[in-house]
Amino acid sequence: MRIYQRAIVEQVLKGGTFQCILQDNEDHKINAHLCGNMRRHRIHLCTGDAVTVELSPYDLRRGRVIWRQPVE
Repeated sequence: MRIYQRAIVEQVLKGGTFQCILQDNEDHKINAHLCGNMRRHRIHLCTGDAVTVELSPYDLRRGRVIWRQPVE
């Protein structure tokens, strides 16, 4: 079972990890890393980017960035 949420990148951390804030629950912060497809296509993220995050059902503080939302 996978949990998908929209989030905003708050901070870029070491090792390709990002601290993100969920859009539905703004006081919930998670640490997320890039999925393999985003690494392969060299998609970069910056602070303030809107992304889609896949959360682990076992640990809701960790996730994986699977999509970068287009700039509106």
